[in-house]
Amino acid sequence: MASGRKPLGELLREAAAAGARLFQYRNKTDSALTAYRQALSLRQAAADAQALFIVNDRCDLALAVEADGVHLGQDDLPLPLARTLMGPDKLIGLSTHRASEVQSATAEGADYLGFGPIFSTASKRDHEPVVGLEGLRLIRTLTRLPIFAIGGITLENVSSVVQAGADGVAVISALAQAADVAATVRAFRASLG
Repeated sequence: MASGRKPLGELLREAAAAGARLFQYRNKTDSALTAYRQALSLRQAAADAQALFIVNDRCDLALAVEADGVHLGQDDLPLPLARTLMGPDKLIGLSTHRASEVQSATAEGADYLGFGPIFSTASKRDHEPVVGLEGLRLIRTLTRLPIFAIGGITLENVSSVVQAGADGVAVISALAQAADVAATVRAFRASLG
């Protein structure tokens, strides 16, 4: 989660109160101590809201704050090693961008997949090439794992993303820049069914 408008804890609490059930903490710039302190506070806010809390990239930080799991990128620890570190009861998700990555993640025991970018996104520089709705439809046939579509997801396009096979969506800008976080969460949830 990242926000340019309001503190992350406030954003998480508002989104959770409106029905968001899973939050991912992503911090690629701060020191380990700063990230730990922030993640610990957000982890508590998520627990208070009975929502899942996942840490992006870092098994050490996920374990330190007793997160519900970790979300790995293609350049992070290999999934089998992360499973050894995290244990059998923690969630492990993997960002995927092509069919071969989806097949590997499925075979290696990921709990869910992030797939995309579906559309162009400003939230992540140097992202993989856009896969589009057709790419999502293709990989839906390759796995039974839950797929969270990533990249450029908005209220205007979320229905088409769900129709293409996504089980859920990951959003940053759509919430961080929302004038009314609760109304935006409710609108996304309605589109997801």
